[in-house]
Amino acid sequence: MNCYRIPEMAQKYIDYDMIQKYTELPDFPEFRTRILYAFLNRNSQLHDYSELFSLVTSLVQLGLDTHDTVSITNQAKDMKSARSRQIKVLAGDYFSARFYFLLAEAGHIAMIGTLSDAICEANRLKIVFYQTLKSVSLTSEEYVAQSVEIRSRIYKAFSQFMEGSLYKVWPEILRLFTLCELLLQEIGKPEKQQQPDSWSFGYMLQQISKEERRNMQLEEPDPGKIRAIWMKYKISSQLYQLLETTTRQLQDKLRALESKELSEELMLIGEPFDRYLSTPKVLEEI
Repeated sequence: MNCYRIPEMAQKYIDYDMIQKYTELPDFPEFRTRILYAFLNRNSQLHDYSELFSLVTSLVQLGLDTHDTVSITNQAKDMKSARSRQIKVLAGDYFSARFYFLLAEAGHIAMIGTLSDAICEANRLKIVFYQTLKSVSLTSEEYVAQSVEIRSRIYKAFSQFMEGSLYKVWPEILRLFTLCELLLQEIGKPEKQQQPDSWSFGYMLQQISKEERRNMQLEEPDPGKIRAIWMKYKISSQLYQLLETTTRQLQDKLRALESKELSEELMLIGEPFDRYLSTPKVLEEI
């Protein structure tokens, strides 16, 4: 088993003074990148390129995620906000450019095409997703399915390279890891930071009254009212239970793998989910 060091390799492209000073980047796609690396390491033809392919895929994903955090309008209220927006746009472009450069430099032109097609598809799925969000017709279950599909699309591009039994299990393991990652991130967000494209926001919109919905859809919702709605509908408890169910499904899937070595490696990668679930929670609504 090779030593996993993709985050350290990515730091040289991420740690820039301008970024640190003026804005924040989204979370590094750690879980998806680690399982991709684990699977590629068991590919007889791609084993030698598992680090490179995992690195460029993580940079592509980080670039897409960074662009997703850019505000739609350019009406920043102060210089700091305006500069943050500019840096996010440039950072996302830079991460994408590194993906092209690194693969071209290594002579993997075909992989550039494979990942470029995946980027186009991910962006298409986002357009459909956001159009549906505007109509407020997306259920929380549909939100989860579409959001996971968008987040995993770049990584799913490697399905065609999986060998033997790994070809069959890769999509489902990727889906379950991505869903656990999504839920863990949403649990960690304060209710006031929930956005219209979050599971929590969508779930609340399905449950609440017309007056509560109007309060949530204001340009600047009242944080106190949002918190009251959050507590009333036990959002933290719902997220916690969904993460628990998904983690158990993931563990069952991993235990059934033919390769016990891969099973053990992936179980270690998913350990943070189980560790979080084992930590006593102090939730008012439970």
